[in-house]
Amino acid sequence: MLGLESQEHIHYAMPMRVMGYDYGVYKKQYDSNAQKYKTVEGMDEEEFLSGMRRTDKLTAVITVVVYYGEREWDGATTLHEMLSIPKKMIKFVNDYKILLVEARKNNLVLYNINNVDLFNLPELIPDRSIPRNEAREKAILYSEEHKPDKSVIMTVAGTTNSKIDYDAFEKEDGRMCTLFEKIARENEIEGIEKGIEKGIEKGIAKEIIEGGFAFGLSEKDILKRLQNKLNLSLKSAEEYLEIFGSQEV
Repeated sequence: MLGLESQEHIHYAMPMRVMGYDYGVYKKQYDSNAQKYKTVEGMDEEEFLSGMRRTDKLTAVITVVVYYGEREWDGATTLHEMLSIPKKMIKFVNDYKILLVEARKNNLVLYNINNVDLFNLPELIPDRSIPRNEAREKAILYSEEHKPDKSVIMTVAGTTNSKIDYDAFEKEDGRMCTLFEKIARENEIEGIEKGIEKGIEKGIAKEIIEGGFAFGLSEKDILKRLQNKLNLSLKSAEEYLEIFGSQEV
């Protein structure tokens, strides 16, 4: 089973969170498996008490954390990094590692061109740390060479909170002259931004809900995740659950 945890901000307890997510899925599998054994018939005492046979196996769980924030990840990537452990005791304390992918800094081998652009473009989004002209030129050069799909640019702009006029894809001397210029009127930009934010929120909510049901989480747990992840009120979380919960397969 593959789980995806998207992070816009660094979470300094992420190894513990991932450990909890993974355990929850394993526990769900174990409980479901144990329901088959209501009597000791055909089982020895140890198997019956364990709620599983020696030959029973659970499905492995892999949780990938995708971080697309502006800062370089400086949080823990292992449980050990979160703990205060005397050196001589380290070997006795179980560790738990996370699979972290930084959108702005990674060594992924990607074959889908849209995914390649999705992970490369965040480095080119104008921000305060890069001179505007330099950032604009990098974006132009990248667009000339790779011709990123408009949907990819919209996604990256939304996740990085960048202002963008989606109709400003004009050619200048045979090249795409701008990706992230703020050339629209302020009210138009604000409307675009709100639309992006709402669209991204809906997309993440759909992912949380569908993933939650796939991993066997209860509606209560899914609502809690929606509230924590998207900073939603209970009412808003329930509305999303009503919309996307009915799409459960």
